[in-house]
This record gives sequence, C-alpha cells and structure tokens, in this order.
Amino acid sequence: MTISVGERLPDVTLVKATDAGPEQVSSSDYFKGKTVALFSVPGAFTPTCSARHLPGYVEKAGDLKAKGVDEIVATAVNDAFVMGAWNSAAGSDDITMLADGNGEFAEAVGLTMDGSGFGMGKRGQRYSMVVEDGVVTQLNVEAPGDFSVSSAEHMLGQL
Repeated sequence: MTISVGERLPDVTLVKATDAGPEQVSSSDYFKGKTVALFSVPGAFTPTCSARHLPGYVEKAGDLKAKGVDEIVATAVNDAFVMGAWNSAAGSDDITMLADGNGEFAEAVGLTMDGSGFGMGKRGQRYSMVVEDGVVTQLNVEAPGDFSVSSAEHMLGQL
C-alpha cells in the first residue's frame, strides 16, 4: 500500500553518501525534527533524472530553503557510491544523497516500479514528498514516463 499524506515514514535503513564513505542512517531518526524535500528517481545517471530532475532541485535549492525546507534529499535504488558519484557529477552540497540499494525504502513506502524491461530490475518510482518531522505532508507521484509533479518547481508551489 502506498504511503499517504499524514502518515509517518517507515523505519528502514538507508545509506548516506558522504565524502568519508557510506554511512548507514535510520529513516525514522534521519527525518526527525526537520522539514525535508525528498525526491526519488528510478536511477542515478538515467536520462530524465540527470537532465531534469536533479538539476531542478540544484537550481531551486535556495528557493526551497527560503520556504522552510531544512534539507533536500534525493533517493534511488542505487548504492551509496553511485549516488555520491552522481552528486559529484551533477548535484551540489545542497543535496543529500540517500541510497536505497536494496529497495527497502521504496518497498516500505509502496512506491516501487518494475524496470526489468530496461534491464533495471525493481526500482523506486519517480516521486517527491515533503516530510515534516517524519510525517508526509505532500506527496507527488508521477504517472509512468511523466515528469511534472515531482519537480522542484511543482514542490515550490506547494510550500
């Protein structure tokens, strides 16, 4: 079942990409006490994700933070090394990469997709959410193949 607005994020382990290497974090601890703009992509370095999704959040980071967002988080069913390399190549210090290497977070929030037709296996869907103190206050799930409601621009309009 897909997570809904008003529900608390499930507690799973994610891996934060840091300069010192991968760091395991508990989602319940990580999202506690702050407002987070979270966006999920099917995969780092994939076309729409790299050309539009991540760059939009990089470009609008200051605007999101001016509207009360404490942190901007990107997640994907990739390992922390890939997520860190993606942030180095196309991201910024304003974006925190949380790897969901085994897809446990995507599964727990009910937002998985089957990318087997593209050789990608089970992945997280493209979506965004605003999380306040661990509770989802906005949820924007894209239709397959679309990119509009999970954009930074759309999220800005919700804040």
